[in-house]
Amino acid sequence: MQDISDKASSAIREIFGRDKALIGMVHCPPFPGAPRYKSASMDTIYDACMRDAEALIKNGIHGLIIENHGDIPFSKPDDIGHETAAFMSVVTDRIVRALDAPLGINVLANAPIPAFAIAMAGGARFIRVNQWANAYVANEGFMEGRAAEAMRYRSLLRAEHVKVFADSHVKHGAHAITADRTIEELTRDLVFFDADVVIATGQRTGNSATIEEIEEIGAATHLPLLVGSGVTSGNIVEILKRTNGVIVASSLKEDGVWWKPVEVARVTAFLEAAKPALEA
Repeated sequence: MQDISDKASSAIREIFGRDKALIGMVHCPPFPGAPRYKSASMDTIYDACMRDAEALIKNGIHGLIIENHGDIPFSKPDDIGHETAAFMSVVTDRIVRALDAPLGINVLANAPIPAFAIAMAGGARFIRVNQWANAYVANEGFMEGRAAEAMRYRSLLRAEHVKVFADSHVKHGAHAITADRTIEELTRDLVFFDADVVIATGQRTGNSATIEEIEEIGAATHLPLLVGSGVTSGNIVEILKRTNGVIVASSLKEDGVWWKPVEVARVTAFLEAAKPALEA
Protein backbone atom coordinates (compact mmCIF):
# COMPACT_ATOMS: atom_id res chain seq x y z
CA MET A 1 0.00 0.00 0.00
CA GLN A 2 1.30 3.45 -0.93
CA ASP A 3 1.68 5.78 2.05
CA ILE A 4 -0.60 8.82 1.79
CA SER A 5 0.21 10.40 5.17
CA ASP A 6 3.34 10.79 7.27
CA LYS A 7 1.33 10.63 10.50
CA ALA A 8 2.67 8.25 13.13
CA SER A 9 0.37 5.41 14.15
CA SER A 10 0.87 5.63 17.90
CA ALA A 11 -2.15 7.68 19.03
CA ILE A 12 -3.68 4.87 21.12
CA ARG A 13 -0.42 4.18 22.94
CA GLU A 14 0.28 7.89 23.31
CA ILE A 15 -3.11 8.59 24.89
CA PHE A 16 -3.82 5.40 26.83
CA GLY A 17 -0.32 4.04 27.49
CA ARG A 18 -1.24 0.69 25.97
CA ASP A 19 -1.71 -0.92 22.55
CA LYS A 20 -5.36 -1.94 23.03
CA ALA A 21 -7.80 0.38 24.80
CA LEU A 22 -11.32 -0.06 26.15
CA ILE A 23 -13.15 3.27 25.91
CA GLY A 24 -16.48 3.81 27.64
CA MET A 25 -19.18 6.36 26.88
CA VAL A 26 -20.65 9.04 29.11
CA HIS A 27 -23.97 9.80 27.44
CA CYS A 28 -24.86 13.17 28.93
CA PRO A 29 -28.53 13.76 29.79
CA PRO A 30 -30.34 16.45 27.80
CA PHE A 31 -28.81 19.88 28.32
CA PRO A 32 -30.79 23.13 28.54
CA GLY A 33 -31.73 24.12 25.01
CA ALA A 34 -32.39 20.54 23.89
CA PRO A 35 -35.99 19.36 23.30
CA ARG A 36 -35.83 16.60 25.91
CA TYR A 37 -34.50 18.84 28.68
CA LYS A 38 -37.05 18.85 31.50
CA SER A 39 -35.69 21.58 33.80
CA ALA A 40 -33.34 19.30 35.75
CA SER A 41 -30.80 21.23 37.80
CA MET A 42 -27.30 21.42 36.39
CA ASP A 43 -25.99 19.59 39.46
CA THR A 44 -28.37 16.71 38.67
CA ILE A 45 -27.02 16.53 35.12
CA TYR A 46 -23.38 16.78 36.17
CA ASP A 47 -23.87 14.19 38.91
CA ALA A 48 -25.38 11.72 36.40
CA CYS A 49 -22.36 12.15 34.13
CA MET A 50 -19.94 11.69 37.02
CA ARG A 51 -21.78 8.59 38.25
CA ASP A 52 -21.35 6.85 34.90
CA ALA A 53 -17.75 8.02 34.53
CA GLU A 54 -16.80 6.64 37.95
CA ALA A 55 -18.63 3.35 37.34
CA LEU A 56 -16.61 2.85 34.15
CA ILE A 57 -13.14 4.02 35.16
CA LYS A 58 -13.10 2.66 38.71
CA ASN A 59 -14.01 -0.78 37.35
CA GLY A 60 -11.29 -1.02 34.74
CA ILE A 61 -12.31 0.86 31.57
CA HIS A 62 -9.25 2.70 30.21
CA GLY A 63 -10.79 5.97 29.02
CA LEU A 64 -14.03 7.78 28.19
CA ILE A 65 -15.81 9.76 25.52
CA ILE A 66 -18.14 12.54 26.69
CA GLU A 67 -21.10 12.86 24.31
CA ASN A 68 -24.27 14.98 24.21
CA HIS A 69 -26.41 11.96 23.32
CA GLY A 70 -29.35 13.29 25.31
CA ASP A 71 -29.74 16.24 22.93
CA ILE A 72 -31.96 14.29 20.51
CA PRO A 73 -32.92 15.23 17.83
CA PHE A 74 -29.38 16.32 17.04
CA SER A 75 -28.70 19.63 15.34
CA LYS A 76 -26.45 20.04 12.33
CA PRO A 77 -23.07 21.56 13.22
CA ASP A 78 -23.87 25.19 12.38
CA ASP A 79 -27.09 25.05 14.45
CA ILE A 80 -25.53 23.82 17.70
CA GLY A 81 -25.86 26.46 20.40
CA HIS A 82 -22.94 27.83 22.38
CA GLU A 83 -24.60 26.47 25.52
CA THR A 84 -23.78 22.90 24.44
CA ALA A 85 -20.04 23.59 24.42
CA ALA A 86 -20.32 25.41 27.77
CA PHE A 87 -22.14 22.57 29.54
CA MET A 88 -19.92 19.87 28.04
CA SER A 89 -16.79 21.78 29.05
CA VAL A 90 -17.95 21.75 32.67
CA VAL A 91 -18.71 18.01 32.52
CA THR A 92 -15.29 17.32 31.01
CA ASP A 93 -13.41 19.46 33.49
CA ARG A 94 -15.12 17.83 36.48
CA ILE A 95 -14.42 14.31 35.25
CA VAL A 96 -10.80 15.07 34.35
CA ARG A 97 -10.20 16.51 37.81
CA ALA A 98 -11.89 13.59 39.58
CA LEU A 99 -10.56 10.63 37.60
CA ASP A 100 -7.09 9.81 36.31
CA ALA A 101 -8.19 8.73 32.83
CA PRO A 102 -7.93 10.08 29.29
CA LEU A 103 -11.09 11.65 27.88
CA GLY A 104 -12.44 12.31 24.39
CA ILE A 105 -15.26 14.54 23.15
CA ASN A 106 -18.00 13.83 20.60
CA VAL A 107 -20.43 16.66 19.84
CA LEU A 108 -23.47 15.47 17.93
CA ALA A 109 -24.06 15.82 15.19
CA ASN A 110 -20.66 15.88 13.51
CA ALA A 111 -19.34 19.03 15.18
CA PRO A 112 -15.53 18.89 15.50
CA ILE A 113 -15.07 22.63 16.04
CA PRO A 114 -16.98 22.82 19.36
CA ALA A 115 -15.43 19.46 20.24
CA PHE A 116 -11.93 20.94 19.92
CA ALA A 117 -13.00 23.92 22.05
CA ILE A 118 -14.42 21.64 24.75
CA ALA A 119 -11.31 19.46 24.70
CA MET A 120 -9.08 22.48 25.22
CA ALA A 121 -11.29 23.96 27.95
CA GLY A 122 -11.80 20.69 29.82
CA GLY A 123 -8.50 18.88 29.29
CA ALA A 124 -9.62 16.09 26.94
CA ARG A 125 -7.06 14.25 24.81
CA PHE A 126 -9.03 13.54 21.63
CA ILE A 127 -12.25 14.16 19.75
CA ARG A 128 -14.46 11.74 17.83
CA VAL A 129 -15.88 12.87 14.49
CA ASN A 130 -18.50 10.82 12.69
CA GLN A 131 -17.95 12.31 9.20
CA TRP A 132 -14.41 13.67 8.83
CA ALA A 133 -14.04 13.49 5.05
CA ASN A 134 -16.46 13.10 2.11
CA ALA A 135 -20.22 13.36 2.75
CA TYR A 136 -23.31 11.26 3.44
CA VAL A 137 -27.01 11.60 4.22
CA ALA A 138 -27.55 11.37 7.97
CA ASN A 139 -30.63 11.45 10.18
CA GLU A 140 -30.02 15.20 10.37
CA GLY A 141 -29.84 15.62 6.58
CA PHE A 142 -26.89 16.16 4.26
CA MET A 143 -23.66 15.97 6.29
CA GLU A 144 -20.30 17.03 4.96
CA GLY A 145 -16.88 16.18 6.27
CA ARG A 146 -15.39 19.17 8.08
CA ALA A 147 -11.73 18.23 8.28
CA ALA A 148 -10.37 21.34 6.57
CA GLU A 149 -12.05 23.94 8.77
CA ALA A 150 -11.67 21.82 11.90
CA MET A 151 -7.93 21.36 11.49
CA ARG A 152 -7.46 25.08 10.89
CA TYR A 153 -9.43 25.77 14.06
CA ARG A 154 -7.27 23.27 15.96
CA SER A 155 -4.20 25.15 14.75
CA LEU A 156 -5.75 28.43 15.87
CA LEU A 157 -6.22 27.00 19.38
CA ARG A 158 -2.68 25.52 19.39
CA ALA A 159 -4.43 22.24 20.13
CA GLU A 160 -2.32 19.91 18.00
CA HIS A 161 -2.05 17.55 21.00
CA VAL A 162 -5.80 16.84 20.73
CA LYS A 163 -6.10 13.84 18.42
CA VAL A 164 -8.83 13.04 15.89
CA PHE A 165 -10.70 9.71 16.00
CA ALA A 166 -12.73 9.47 12.78
CA ASP A 167 -15.46 7.03 11.74
CA SER A 168 -15.23 5.15 8.46
CA HIS A 169 -18.54 4.35 6.75
CA VAL A 170 -20.36 6.00 9.64
CA LYS A 171 -23.59 4.59 11.10
CA HIS A 172 -27.06 6.23 11.07
CA GLY A 173 -26.99 7.21 7.45
CA ALA A 174 -26.92 6.41 3.74
CA HIS A 175 -23.76 6.45 1.67
CA ALA A 176 -25.28 6.63 -1.80
CA ILE A 177 -23.31 9.83 -2.48
CA THR A 178 -20.06 7.88 -2.27
CA ALA A 179 -21.40 4.54 -3.49
CA ASP A 180 -18.95 4.55 -6.38
CA ARG A 181 -16.07 4.44 -3.91
CA THR A 182 -15.05 1.47 -1.79
CA ILE A 183 -14.81 1.39 1.99
CA GLU A 184 -11.05 1.07 1.50
CA GLU A 185 -10.97 4.34 -0.45
CA LEU A 186 -13.17 6.13 2.09
CA THR A 187 -10.90 4.95 4.88
CA ARG A 188 -7.81 6.15 3.07
CA ASP A 189 -9.43 9.57 2.76
CA LEU A 190 -9.52 9.80 6.56
CA VAL A 191 -5.78 9.15 6.64
CA PHE A 192 -5.16 11.67 3.88
CA PHE A 193 -7.04 14.32 5.88
CA ASP A 194 -4.89 13.72 8.98
CA ALA A 195 -7.09 11.61 11.24
CA ASP A 196 -5.15 9.85 14.00
CA VAL A 197 -7.41 6.83 14.62
CA VAL A 198 -10.05 5.13 12.44
CA ILE A 199 -13.33 3.78 13.83
CA ALA A 200 -15.48 1.02 12.31
CA THR A 201 -19.18 1.13 13.20
CA GLY A 202 -22.34 -0.79 12.49
CA GLN A 203 -25.55 0.62 11.00
CA ARG A 204 -26.85 2.25 14.18
CA THR A 205 -26.22 2.58 17.94
CA GLY A 206 -25.78 -0.87 19.46
CA ASN A 207 -25.20 -2.55 16.10
CA SER A 208 -21.71 -3.93 15.51
CA ALA A 209 -19.64 -3.72 12.36
CA THR A 210 -19.13 -7.13 10.79
CA ILE A 211 -15.80 -8.89 11.05
CA GLU A 212 -15.49 -8.55 7.27
CA GLU A 213 -15.94 -4.78 7.43
CA ILE A 214 -13.52 -4.47 10.35
CA GLU A 215 -10.89 -6.37 8.38
CA GLU A 216 -11.56 -4.35 5.22
CA ILE A 217 -11.12 -1.04 7.04
CA GLY A 218 -8.08 -2.31 8.93
CA ALA A 219 -6.40 -3.40 5.71
CA ALA A 220 -6.84 0.10 4.26
CA THR A 221 -4.84 2.02 6.86
CA HIS A 222 -1.71 1.97 8.99
CA LEU A 223 -3.53 3.98 11.68
CA PRO A 224 -4.93 2.38 14.84
CA LEU A 225 -8.39 0.88 14.37
CA LEU A 226 -11.25 0.86 16.89
CA VAL A 227 -14.74 -0.62 16.72
CA GLY A 228 -17.22 1.98 17.88
CA SER A 229 -20.60 0.26 18.17
CA GLY A 230 -22.20 -3.03 19.14
CA VAL A 231 -19.33 -4.30 21.29
CA THR A 232 -20.34 -6.89 23.90
CA SER A 233 -18.81 -9.49 26.19
CA GLY A 234 -19.64 -12.03 23.52
CA ASN A 235 -17.70 -10.47 20.64
CA ILE A 236 -14.95 -8.50 22.39
CA VAL A 237 -12.22 -11.12 22.00
CA GLU A 238 -12.74 -11.55 18.25
CA ILE A 239 -12.84 -7.78 17.79
CA LEU A 240 -9.68 -7.14 19.84
CA LYS A 241 -7.81 -9.73 17.77
CA ARG A 242 -8.26 -7.40 14.79
CA THR A 243 -8.17 -3.91 16.33
CA ASN A 244 -6.48 -1.56 18.76
CA GLY A 245 -9.52 -1.30 20.98
CA VAL A 246 -13.22 -0.55 21.23
CA ILE A 247 -15.69 2.13 22.18
CA VAL A 248 -18.34 0.41 24.28
CA ALA A 249 -21.59 1.89 25.56
CA SER A 250 -25.01 0.22 25.45
CA SER A 251 -23.88 -3.22 26.57
CA LEU A 252 -22.55 -1.73 29.83
CA LYS A 253 -25.84 0.02 30.68
CA GLU A 254 -28.77 -1.35 32.67
CA ASP A 255 -30.78 -3.69 30.40
CA GLY A 256 -28.33 -2.90 27.60
CA VAL A 257 -30.14 0.41 26.90
CA TRP A 258 -27.99 3.45 26.10
CA TRP A 259 -29.99 6.04 28.09
CA LYS A 260 -29.91 4.04 31.34
CA PRO A 261 -27.11 4.24 33.95
CA VAL A 262 -23.95 2.19 33.71
CA GLU A 263 -24.29 -1.14 35.55
CA VAL A 264 -21.15 -2.12 37.44
CA ALA A 265 -21.81 -5.86 37.12
CA ARG A 266 -21.89 -5.50 33.33
CA VAL A 267 -18.63 -3.56 33.36
CA THR A 268 -16.81 -6.16 35.43
CA ALA A 269 -18.16 -9.00 33.28
CA PHE A 270 -17.02 -7.16 30.15
CA LEU A 271 -13.52 -6.62 31.55
CA GLU A 272 -13.29 -10.30 32.46
CA ALA A 273 -14.35 -11.31 28.95
CA ALA A 274 -11.80 -8.92 27.39
CA LYS A 275 -8.89 -10.02 29.58
CA PRO A 276 -7.57 -12.84 27.34
CA ALA A 277 -7.36 -10.51 24.32
CA LEU A 278 -5.83 -7.66 26.33
CA GLU A 279 -3.16 -9.95 27.76
CA ALA A 280 -2.35 -11.72 24.48
